[in-house]
Amino acid sequence: MAEISIKALKDLQEMHAVVELQRAYWGDSLESVIPAHMLFSIARHGGHVLTAYDGVQPVGVLVGFIGTGDQLNNPRPAMTNLQVVSKRMVVLPEYRGSGVGYRLKLAQRDMAIAQGIRLVEWTFDPLLSLNAHLNVRKLGVICSHYLQDYYGTADTGGLTVLGSSDRLVAEWWVTNRRVEERLKGSRPPLTMQQYLEAAAPLVNASQVTSDGMMLPNTEDTLMDLQGRSMALLEVPLNFPDLVRDSAALAGRWRTHTRALFMQLFNRGFVVTDFVRAKYENRERGMYVLSYNGPQSDTSLLN
Repeated sequence: MAEISIKALKDLQEMHAVVELQRAYWGDSLESVIPAHMLFSIARHGGHVLTAYDGVQPVGVLVGFIGTGDQLNNPRPAMTNLQVVSKRMVVLPEYRGSGVGYRLKLAQRDMAIAQGIRLVEWTFDPLLSLNAHLNVRKLGVICSHYLQDYYGTADTGGLTVLGSSDRLVAEWWVTNRRVEERLKGSRPPLTMQQYLEAAAPLVNASQVTSDGMMLPNTEDTLMDLQGRSMALLEVPLNFPDLVRDSAALAGRWRTHTRALFMQLFNRGFVVTDFVRAKYENRERGMYVLSYNGPQSDTSLLN
């Protein structure tokens, strides 16, 4: 592997390699692959097509454009609501886990700051723990909105899993001191053990069956949050494996975590961290939610 370089593409001819890179993940679905002419327009009109190269080979891409927030649910004048909408990131399978995605996001942050834009937003599946680790733990995004079946329920474009397309909205306030501390490591985030020792209640401690299947806890534990400043919400670390091996159990995890996220957001909690560590003799993954005051009813954002 040569040294990875990041380039902001501008020319139409350069975009064709990005189309092929997208196909490595999405296949030939016309619904999923952004065509070269559209990438060209995005890059020439305030957006960006950031591409990671290993030597001369493109191995990752991140596409973003300038938007104005959710105009459907919260219409406001554009100039008071400008943001970068991060729409597409693809990294070749053999380069995942090597920091390519992280470097692409840092380059996106640099471009947003250069344009005078403070907020970068995107959506991600809350049950994909690797995405949660990158977005929340490493980049320092916060999440306060849960979008139920945001891309519908039809199996088109690879955006649904088992008939669902639930998403968390990642809000990346790129000039915020908390984000800078997270990126620079000047104030390391807390560990799972430290959160537990601080009496942050785990609202849905999972159980494991005799054959090793991880079951969601269906007891109503949200009553214990009165006066609490933090809460932990557990998700499976292997959701794609669950989808493949036990669709029914994967569906249970979806409906279970959907209800908890929406209730916690409605009670004024916001996702501020994601932790992964061994707890009670097995590897666990948990979102950390911090109390931030009363919020709007996010169940309407579907």
